[in-house]
Amino acid sequence: MSSFENLRIVDNFYQTSLYFPMPTVIISTLCEDGMTTLGPYSLVQPYYVAGKDYYAMLLCCRNSSNTAQNILRNGKCAISFIDDNPKSFKEAVKLSWPGDKPSDKMPKCNFRLEKSMIEEQTGEPRPQVLTDAIQVIECTWMRELDGADRDLPGELNGYEPPYHDFNGITSKFGAHFILRVDKILMKKKYSDAIINGVTAKDFPPLPVDYGYRDSKNFWFHRKRRMHAELLQVRKASLESVRYAADRADDVVKFTDDALETILGVPRVFLSVVLKGCVQWAKENNVTLITAEHMKIINDKRAKEKSKK
Repeated sequence: MSSFENLRIVDNFYQTSLYFPMPTVIISTLCEDGMTTLGPYSLVQPYYVAGKDYYAMLLCCRNSSNTAQNILRNGKCAISFIDDNPKSFKEAVKLSWPGDKPSDKMPKCNFRLEKSMIEEQTGEPRPQVLTDAIQVIECTWMRELDGADRDLPGELNGYEPPYHDFNGITSKFGAHFILRVDKILMKKKYSDAIINGVTAKDFPPLPVDYGYRDSKNFWFHRKRRMHAELLQVRKASLESVRYAADRADDVVKFTDDALETILGVPRVFLSVVLKGCVQWAKENNVTLITAEHMKIINDKRAKEKSKK
């Protein structure tokens, strides 16, 4: 006999039939007149994380929302992560009422805004970002995927079929947007921690929400001190790593002390790591990679990461 109860699956099941923890973000988009408008969202998550020419987020939303209509129109948005101060969450909830026009809600908005870094660097019109956000992802909608480039704004009472499978207008009232990650912006305190090594005290105070749990309240949880659980260390044998390294390239080879520096790399990532080392070696006219070379390669990666 099962130890669980069977709950009926209904619309918005992630809110009404589950306790489903989600992020709380503010998405900024550009209106037709160039004004930035804001909308709070939780149905946003990483989508393309490796193996593509770009990285991407996925946003799920109502296709009649200001956010969806603006993305359909100009394809630009920014995802700002607010802190867990109750005042910030209250401000997010204030922006969440469906149907509010940007011209009505934005004058009452207390979030501070600043110019996009991409707009500062290129002059390209972009939605503003939250000044007090902990981190921001500036994005462009990949409208060519799934034939979504034919989707147009303007339908506020529901779109008629045919619908797309995973990008653009996906149902009468729904939309999914695959958003290319153009820039990740982060306050210096937290970016320094990522570059130099994160400890429990370095994690930012990001809220977790559970959507509507009843008819009148949004519920969210404030960050508490993080708990660390040590990863299992599963070092490969030198022989097994040597086997892969000898097949990585027919010219560039590795010394044993070089390979000992990557014994802890999980097997599924080993090929990528070796190929990256081989690429560096060819760029620097090296045919035998040593432990000293591996240190240079790792330092180079760290510097590149700090610049992004």
